[in-house]
Amino acid sequence: MKIDKRKSYGILFDSETANGLEDSLCYDMCWQVIDTHGNKYANRAFINREVFIGMQDLMKSAYYADKIPNYWRMIKNGSRTLATMAQIIYALRKDIQDYDIKFICAHNARFDYRAMNTTQRYLTKSKYRFVLPYGIEWYDTMKMARKVVAKTPSYQKFCEENGYMTKHKTPRVRLTAEVLYRFISKDNEFKEEHMGLEDVDIERQIFQYCRKTKRINLSDCKAWN
Repeated sequence: MKIDKRKSYGILFDSETANGLEDSLCYDMCWQVIDTHGNKYANRAFINREVFIGMQDLMKSAYYADKIPNYWRMIKNGSRTLATMAQIIYALRKDIQDYDIKFICAHNARFDYRAMNTTQRYLTKSKYRFVLPYGIEWYDTMKMARKVVAKTPSYQKFCEENGYMTKHKTPRVRLTAEVLYRFISKDNEFKEEHMGLEDVDIERQIFQYCRKTKRINLSDCKAWN
């Protein structure tokens, strides 16, 4: 593997989870290695054996439990790798080391950050508490879209005309990955898969769109600010 050391690399991550929103456990963990312009260099797609198989009763109550047969087909055809949490973390950390990863990014990053660490703590009985090495910055594509896309007249008009507004007292444009991708792709029939790798790729394109449309500083989109 030859890596251009002149580039700065990151990881765009997405997970699908069971066990509700507060104590979410990851069964689908996927990522792409990207650069700061959103160009893609690698795909990784894993199914967490310990949750997907080891917690079958819990999986039946997962929000997207109807997709379980799809996952089995993907495991059988090799487009998903069935692995333990430790094996998934090893693969993630290997990419971090090989590409000298500087940042990790997700759409609504707080959720994915919390879910991956909750899964790690639950499966190891808190022997290991954090998945990623200390010091890697987290960015949020939802924050990027809020700064770059949300205030543009064209996006506001698109959301108003199609009913993509929140139900707040003062409605605001929605910033889900599905709605954003419908706008940037000009495909208003697009349906988000809600499966890790497929969602990672549309989120990468949102990242890329934001970076091309306006040279926004990644530091302005830190997940914890």
